[in-house]
Amino acid sequence: GVIRNIFSNMNPMGIQVKSWKAPTDEEKSHDFLWRIHQHCPAKGMIQIHNRSHYEDVLITRVYEWIDDRTAIARMKAINQFECLLQEHNQTTILKFYLHISHVEQQERLKERMQIPEKMWKYNANDLIESEKWDIYMKYYEDIFNQCNQYPWQIIPADQNWYKNYLIAEKLLATLKSFKMKFPGLKK
Repeated sequence: GVIRNIFSNMNPMGIQVKSWKAPTDEEKSHDFLWRIHQHCPAKGMIQIHNRSHYEDVLITRVYEWIDDRTAIARMKAINQFECLLQEHNQTTILKFYLHISHVEQQERLKERMQIPEKMWKYNANDLIESEKWDIYMKYYEDIFNQCNQYPWQIIPADQNWYKNYLIAEKLLATLKSFKMKFPGLKK
């Protein structure tokens, strides 16, 4: 809902959205940032990543697919990658972590199993993932500490209206800081 709620009034010709899933076999045959780099914005465009390259140092650690040494190297690469985007393409990077409390997460899972209009969202793996709450929080904290060159916006997300307000407020402040103007007449 965040993307729809916040960006629905913007010109869709200037916005691209990429929702990330598990890497394909082709993507796995390259470095972990290869697939991300292909979906970075051109100058003057807005690119929204629903999930991101941070999954490659989160889920991979939760499931012990990579060791800490590899995770540290990946986080260093992420910092360098984000620096590259900013320095060479003037990309403004906004990073939002939508923090849902464990209690709210459990409540939403129950709703997905009980309310017919929400059942389409249900995935049996959600219950398994929920049991790993503390492990996820540990690795999120590590990501926030190691990858904060472009600061994270930790957004309380238990209440959708408040989450949307905070993100819209940050986005508006960022867009205003560009001091954009309409182009003049063409010669």
